[in-house]
Amino acid sequence: MHQTSDVCALKFQVTPGDLHQHIVLLFTVSVNQWRVMRSVGSLQLVLLLAWTSKAAGLNIPLEVEQPPTIVTHTSGPIIALPFDNTVTVRCEATGNPPPEYRWTKDGKDFIPPNIITNKTDQTSGTFVLHNKHLTQFQGKYRCYASNKLGTAMTEEIALIVPNVPKFPKEAIDPIFVKEGDPIILKCNPPEGVAPRQIYWMSIDLQHIEQNERVSMGIDGNLYFSNALQKDSRPDYCCHAAFSRIRTIVQKSAMAVSVYDNSTALLVVSCCSPTPTIKWMKMGDMLPSRTKMYKFEKLLTITDIEASDQGKYMCIASNSAGEAAHYFDVIVEEPPKWLPEPPQSQLAVTGSDVHIKCSVSGKPAPDITWRRNGELLRGERVLDDTVVIHNATPEDSAVYQCEASNNHGSILANVNILVMKTAPLMLTMDYQQYAVIEGGDIILNCRVFSSPPSTVYWVKGETAETVTGERFFPLQNGSLKINSAEKNDIGKYVCVAFNTEGNSTVTAVLDVKGTETWLLLSVSSSTTHCIHTAQLRCQPEYDKSLQSSFEVVWRKDGEEILLSLGENSRYLVDNEMLQIMNVNLSDQGRYTCIARTDLDEDNATLFLTVLDVPDAPKNLVISELQSPRNISLSWVPGSDHNSSVTEFIVEYEESQWEPGRWRQLQNVSGNQATAELALHGHLNYQFRVYAVNSVGPGPPSEPTERYKTPPAAPDRNPKFIKIQGHLPHQMHISWEPLLPIEHNGPGLEYKVSYRKLGVDDDWKEDLVKRHSLVVENTATFVPYEIKIQSRNSHGWGPEPKPVTGYSGEDVPTTAPRDVAVEVINSTVLRVSWTPVPPATVRGHLGGHNVRLKRNLLNPNKVLDERQSLSFPGKRTHAIVPGLEPFSEYSLTVNVFNKKGNGPSSDPVTFSTPEGVPGQVPILTASNAQKESILLVWGPPLETNGILTGYLLQYHLINETSLEIVDSQVKNITGADTTQWQLQGLKEGSLYRFHISACTQAGCGPLLAQESNTITPESDDNWQISEAVNTSQSFHIVDGLKPGTMYTVRLIAKRLLDNASIFEDVIQTQVKGERRERCAVGLKRDFSTHGWFIGTMCAVALLTLIALIACFVQKNKGGKYAVKEKEDLHPDVESQGMNDDTFCEYSDSEERPLKGGSLGSLNGDDMNVDGISRDSLVDYAEGGGEFDEDGSFIGEYCGYSGRVHRGSVSEPSGPNPGSS
Repeated sequence: MHQTSDVCALKFQVTPGDLHQHIVLLFTVSVNQWRVMRSVGSLQLVLLLAWTSKAAGLNIPLEVEQPPTIVTHTSGPIIALPFDNTVTVRCEATGNPPPEYRWTKDGKDFIPPNIITNKTDQTSGTFVLHNKHLTQFQGKYRCYASNKLGTAMTEEIALIVPNVPKFPKEAIDPIFVKEGDPIILKCNPPEGVAPRQIYWMSIDLQHIEQNERVSMGIDGNLYFSNALQKDSRPDYCCHAAFSRIRTIVQKSAMAVSVYDNSTALLVVSCCSPTPTIKWMKMGDMLPSRTKMYKFEKLLTITDIEASDQGKYMCIASNSAGEAAHYFDVIVEEPPKWLPEPPQSQLAVTGSDVHIKCSVSGKPAPDITWRRNGELLRGERVLDDTVVIHNATPEDSAVYQCEASNNHGSILANVNILVMKTAPLMLTMDYQQYAVIEGGDIILNCRVFSSPPSTVYWVKGETAETVTGERFFPLQNGSLKINSAEKNDIGKYVCVAFNTEGNSTVTAVLDVKGTETWLLLSVSSSTTHCIHTAQLRCQPEYDKSLQSSFEVVWRKDGEEILLSLGENSRYLVDNEMLQIMNVNLSDQGRYTCIARTDLDEDNATLFLTVLDVPDAPKNLVISELQSPRNISLSWVPGSDHNSSVTEFIVEYEESQWEPGRWRQLQNVSGNQATAELALHGHLNYQFRVYAVNSVGPGPPSEPTERYKTPPAAPDRNPKFIKIQGHLPHQMHISWEPLLPIEHNGPGLEYKVSYRKLGVDDDWKEDLVKRHSLVVENTATFVPYEIKIQSRNSHGWGPEPKPVTGYSGEDVPTTAPRDVAVEVINSTVLRVSWTPVPPATVRGHLGGHNVRLKRNLLNPNKVLDERQSLSFPGKRTHAIVPGLEPFSEYSLTVNVFNKKGNGPSSDPVTFSTPEGVPGQVPILTASNAQKESILLVWGPPLETNGILTGYLLQYHLINETSLEIVDSQVKNITGADTTQWQLQGLKEGSLYRFHISACTQAGCGPLLAQESNTITPESDDNWQISEAVNTSQSFHIVDGLKPGTMYTVRLIAKRLLDNASIFEDVIQTQVKGERRERCAVGLKRDFSTHGWFIGTMCAVALLTLIALIACFVQKNKGGKYAVKEKEDLHPDVESQGMNDDTFCEYSDSEERPLKGGSLGSLNGDDMNVDGISRDSLVDYAEGGGEFDEDGSFIGEYCGYSGRVHRGSVSEPSGPNPGSS
């Protein structure tokens, strides 16, 4: 900038160092001219081209010798900042042979201190400077890359090492100014690294207020249009901030004193009042890109164009007049290429070469030509063009064109290569190509030659030129085949020739049959957070391309990097992508790409992630009609792809439950406000959370505390209970108000009560607890009660009375006229006359019917009592569950909560006979050819006087189990407990049913089965004499040696299982002498409590030991003894019936018992209701019997263990026993 003598006519100019893309006009500066540089974007473009410059327009393969081409270099200027540890200056070039580098600094040779080597261990042109020595390296650098064919060079690279900017130390005199006069406070900021920002502040770092009267100019000075008294202060400080070097410097404080001019008669101020500013362009409109700043004092034009050049004027005016300033704006620009830098050329020996350097700029640029970095002058240089006539290989070089003006410079390296050479094939011979059928393929044929070659293609050995509508030779020599077919498979030869010779290269083409395609599916297009999403890619491709096939996954265009670490949430298995622990960041567009070397296919889907809603924000409280009625509003957060169904408003209050949040109100999901009714005397805060289909989201931040004023209670207690624990008391209780419902301090309750229906005054009690006991009340009298709440701020609403009764007492009278109607042997109907209500003395609970039972059977004595309750008010009841053939005494009484009243006079009645109970036991024994002995016990419950028994027996077909013949026998003797059936069919199965009978009928049947014996069998049950219960064993003699016997111990007339023990034994063989054995009871059997009790209860019990000797075949298998008997039959023993005294052995091979319906392995069988009762079912003690009732313990000569099995009754000879 420079100043002329005319301060009214101003011209402006911006130099390239300003690097601004707009002009600024400020009327307060007194400079005369601005030159504005156009097209800073073009300047930046020039710098970018310099960074990536190459031999444009000529692509010579590196296999061919060629001069250097600079491919990258640092573009200046380089500003070394204080905190940069190093500065790197780059220069890289290509060429054949590889280039060597040299540098100049300020036009002189320079050896860089730290050269970097490249990947091929060759020295590069890049070097590094360290911070502490940077100052000595400040200057302008140029890089040269050279080989035997030429030298390329860069433009100048300026390295600037700025000093730390500082304001000069100076003593600034105070400024005294009259009120109304203008003031200029000069900043004069130091130069430094751009950008630089200027601030005016006080000593305590408070900004000086700027307005229409006070503003800062672009020069940094602070301008006051007119001074005021308030402008007086001692600390006006100018600060300069340099952001790139992180430095702020401050100028010494300046003092301003504005003195009063009231003593003057007339004072005319130059700028008071504050003027208004107006801008215009002479002869034209202001550009549309014009913007005003600094209270209209600063005019800025962005994106300068040539049409913006001209004269501008600003007018300052106030009530005292106006003043004008003029600005001449001249638009200039740095050099730029028209339309592009000169191109490198490959020329044939003997041809003419023209290199033209077309540039523009204002002022017009100067053009300098160089050859291999050396200045080029002479007849070949014609201003902006270099002409080489009849070029020879010696003219091959790098030519530089540099255009510059005062706004900058641009440089281009132009490689000129003059040669003649035969075609050089740069494509590998016999290159393999593959293409999917129907796809396109390009067969490469890269050729270098000078002059350029003619190229054509032939197929295979035919030497015929490849032609057809699907075959397209390309300009670079390659062959493109569209829509490849199977018959295109084969060899293709590229032929290139020129005047210097020819060359060929062969390409081999294969056409694949299957095109790659895929199907993309997902388990669900929406998923919840924390779940796993599965995306399946199902590709199809030519299997011969397996080695190159791969599947790649992308999300939103970015490839998903798969890691094998434990923390990886992505897993790919069989072309399926699994995303574990899905979160919101996983939502997006997923693309599966299946590709081979030849083709690829892709499919895309969008995955939506559902999550709980975000917390609402910006909660605002506003009062409605009163401070206790407010509106709460909020801004909903993101619903994360699932619509909000509701908002939950919660509150917390600090007085009663601080820190505990409680739900206050639910709001529909399409609303964002809630009207809340609050309690008084509480300090609230509120929060809101949203709920969607995934679940509840996090709560919002709580609101500020909101305190409600105290007030009277809003309601009275609820759930009032009136009870009487004592006859002359009334206990009143209620549910108290919650603490938050107190609405203020001093809560208490007023309880009012009086008798119902009596016009008495209300009696009142004031209590703080939530119960009251009223003494000295009449028994069970109705009262009406009211409870009203109050606090120190007033009473609650008027309560509604409720009705209750005072305490109860037991009833005083019994029901009268009790009558009984017997319906049947087990049910009766009882009726009565109700007692007077006043005598109940409480709420009627119901009636108790009490029964006392006596048996009508003179042989039995029983005293049994029972009671039944019938709730509610009634005059009769049905009483079930009576026992037949019994005498009852019945009474009735009423009861209430307090207890039972007196009983009525007893009423006596009898129930008729009923059918007896089931016979407890039925056994079939002593089976003969045509007869069987049946033994049973009388029923435990006769329900009357027994008249006899009904016996039915049926002949059974053992194959089909069907009944062949049936007979019925009435046994009239009530005391009869056995019966010998005669006239039965020998060797047959019979089923027996027996039931006890009274005059009312016969009871339920009990079944048993048994067989009669065959004529060949000698199996007869023999019964011993009675065995004394005090004995622990019994001797049975007269047995045959070497014979199997079934031994059964039964109880005579025991109302229980007739068989206590059953087992199979074998006698020993000792020559021809008689044998005998002893059957012993367990020594401690008679000492067991249950057995002794049973013996005592049945006075006439006789223990009968039945010893039966028969040999039968057992269905479970043969005994070893039986096999011997089959080989050596003993005729004498088969007919023996006399008792014999012998020893025996218990064979391990025998079954547990034979000749019975019981299971050989101990399992009970119950066919057609046949009795399998055991002694355990009837025992009253804790005996040690097994289910089979076995207790035989000791035998003489016994050497084996006792076998226990299921007890069953004998059923005659079994064909399988022996």
